[in-house]
Formats: sequence, C-alpha cells, structure tokens
Amino acid sequence: MRLTCMFSFILLFGAAGLIVFIHLQDPAEMVHQQRLAPGMKFEFSLHQPEKDCTSNNQFGDTMENAAKQLMKINQVVPSYPLYQYPAMLQNTNRRLKKIKMRENKKSTERKMLKKKTRLLHKETPILIAMNSSAVDLTRLEIDDKNGKWKKLYEMQIERKKLMRDICSKYKSSSRRIITPYHVSRIFVEDKHKLLYCEVPKAGCSNWKRVLMVLNGLASSTKDIHHNTVHYGNYLKRLDSFDRNGIFYRLNTYTKMIFVREPFERVVSAFRDKFEHANNYYHPVFGKAIISKYRRNATKEALWTGSGVHFTEFIQYLLDVHRPVGMDIHWDHVSRLCSPCLIDYDFIGKFESMEEDADFLLHLIGAPKNLTFPRFKDRHSNEERTTNKITQQYFAQLSPTERQRTYDFYYMDYQMFNYSKPFEDLY
Repeated sequence: MRLTCMFSFILLFGAAGLIVFIHLQDPAEMVHQQRLAPGMKFEFSLHQPEKDCTSNNQFGDTMENAAKQLMKINQVVPSYPLYQYPAMLQNTNRRLKKIKMRENKKSTERKMLKKKTRLLHKETPILIAMNSSAVDLTRLEIDDKNGKWKKLYEMQIERKKLMRDICSKYKSSSRRIITPYHVSRIFVEDKHKLLYCEVPKAGCSNWKRVLMVLNGLASSTKDIHHNTVHYGNYLKRLDSFDRNGIFYRLNTYTKMIFVREPFERVVSAFRDKFEHANNYYHPVFGKAIISKYRRNATKEALWTGSGVHFTEFIQYLLDVHRPVGMDIHWDHVSRLCSPCLIDYDFIGKFESMEEDADFLLHLIGAPKNLTFPRFKDRHSNEERTTNKITQQYFAQLSPTERQRTYDFYYMDYQMFNYSKPFEDLY
C-alpha cells in the first residue's frame, strides 16, 4: 500500500510539472497571436491536482481536461514560431549593424584625413587672388620731392603690366595653382610683412642682409658675413609654413623680386663658381662638364674638375641630356620665382638697384638709416661683371651658340624687358 501511494505521488508530481510547463509556455505564444489578431480571447484555466495519494480518479480527470483544453487551443489559435518576431524587431539588428559599419567608415575617414593634413602643406595646391598688390600711391609721402616716388611707382606699374602680358601670351592662366615648391625660394620677413624671392647673382646676398636687419637679427648689414647669410638659416622660407600661413602671407605681404640681364647673370655665375676654387661646383659640375665636352682632357682636370672653359659651360647649359642637373645660379627666373603664378608687387632690377631698393624700403616703412649695401664680399678685388665683360665672354661663342643661349633665356628677356645683347640675334 505504501509503495503504491509513493508511485502514485511520483506520477502526480510529474503530471503537475508538465501542466506548469504548458502553462508557462503557451500564453507567450497566445500573446503574440493576440497582437496579430486583436479581439481574440483566450479563456481557459489549468488547475493543479491536489497532492493526495488517494485521489487517483481526480488526477486522471485533471489530465484529461488539460489535454482537451490544449487541443482546443491548438485548433482555434494557429501556432506562431518563436523566431518570427514582428518586422520592426527583425530589422533592429540590421540597423545596428549598418550604424556600426557607418561609424567604422567615418572613423577610418577621420584617420585618413588626419594623415593627409600632416602632409597638407607638402601636397595641397593653393589658389590665390589674381591681384594682391600691396603697392599703392597712398603709401607714398605727400611731400614727394621732384616726383621721384611717383615716377618709380609708375615704372612698377609698367613692369608688372608687361610681366602679366607675357604670362598671358605664353602661359595658360586658366587656373592659378601654387604649391610649396613654387615658394621654396621666397624668404619671409614678418615684422615689415615682406616676401623676397631669391634670384642668385642679382644682389641676393645683400638683400638677405637687409632682411636680417629688418628682422632685428643684426644692427648693420656690414656686420653680417657671407657664410652667415647663406648657411646660417636665420631667415624663414615661405614653404616652412603650413597652408594657411602660406596663403595668408601671399595675399597680405609685399612680394618682391629683383632680376638681372640674363647673359650678364650667367657670366657672373660662371666666374664665381668655375674661375675660383670651389669644393662643390668643381667636383660636382666641373668633372662632369670636362668629362663630356673636352677632348683629350688631362687626368688632373678629370680628377679635380677645375678649369672649365666658358664654351664648355655653355655646351652643358644647352644640352638636353646634361651630365648633371641645373643649378639655381643659372636657372631661369621664371622657374625660380614663378612670376606667372605669384603676383609680385615689386619688380626691381640689378641695373637700377640703388633707386629701386630705396623705393622699396620707403614703401615698407623701413628705418631711414637702412640702405641697400653695395659692397662685394666675395672676390672683392675683382671687378664686377658688367656688360663689357659679358660681351667678352660671349664673343668666344659662335653665332649659333649665342642664339641658342638667347632662346634658352627668352622668357626672362621678354618678361623683364631686356633688349637683345647682340645685334645678330633674332
């Protein structure tokens, strides 16, 4: 009897567990069905059997009623699989994935932008206004003696107009793009808002001295040694600034350039670099020039690179397959300073250096005791390269070589209004 009661109790406990499980699972499904079919009602109740080992019939009736009730539910209400959630819930994960992908993409783009920004001033071109001249008649003194400043100002207007006309004639101006490479030879003097494009052999050493005095780096131009000027790195170059710094200075500072008659400039460069001892130009340029253009060159000449002839130098200059590259001391001004891209406010000439320099210093408000130095600190015992000396050097060339050299510097001759140095040139 005790064994039978225990067995019946176990069966009753298992049945009760099954009914509780059904009671917990099915209503969830019916709730989903109610959402899909409003108004549908579920009226049923499951009663737990009493825990009495003697009520076997009651247990059986309860199980039968529960089974019938469950069958009735399954017939009236269609099943709704648990994984089929409403459309809004199904798309939630997809939206979250898309949002995460967009965030990752934006993060990658931000990293790339930062990387590009670090190289921006090395790669990004700069667009500047067509006219950014800082030279104006309002800058001139009212008590202009003998109309000197006004005449020089009008001369500047003519020089700028000619330069623009030549640029319009020979070069496309549809898009004015300036990169840091184009401003790499421009020196900056922030105190007086001055930009100077260096043209070697056109008074550049003394102009750098003036910039150093204006910047407060020296009290007098006479106190500055040649090596300090060129190798001291006291002056800032425009390409050392970021994009905004370059853009701001190009549009607000006075931009100046000083040029020289091209034949005279190239002779001055030759005399300086090849007719005097030089531990750079002789081994780098001299050896290559002698090796290619001199027949039966001596071993000493090939070894040292000293003693280059002017005719050999011109052969190198005109050779499209040069054995060694170009150099700033004889390169075109149009390549060094990009005057067709940068709208220079002041164009000075080596031939009229004194009055042009005084006029410029007056315009920028420089100290009245500061004047452009005229001393020659290299090879001071040697005569400056003049038109007469230039004629003597070019007389060594054939008419064809002179013509080709003139063609090589043709843009500089046209842009800065220099006349033909020889009558037989065309």
